[in-house]
Amino acid sequence: MKKFFKAVDDITRREILEMLKTKDMTAGEISDAFQISKPSISYHLDLLKQADLVISEKKGQYVYYSLNTSVLEDVISWLVSLKQAGGK
Repeated sequence: MKKFFKAVDDITRREILEMLKTKDMTAGEISDAFQISKPSISYHLDLLKQADLVISEKKGQYVYYSLNTSVLEDVISWLVSLKQAGGK
């Protein structure tokens, strides 16, 4: 869960997740939406992958990134359980 919170603590990574809500994308497509270097985008994608928020799949010569919602479901369930356990 620590990796999840580290991953979503950055605006660029949150914006990448928002982009991946609509469709799978290559690193180049993601990079085109930002004014930062491609190595920086790769760094952000790597952190998202480490947190299991993003899945990568090679198709031909490109690697496509997609949103992995299972981790989000786990975090939401955990947060709901905390809310239910709370007295207020």
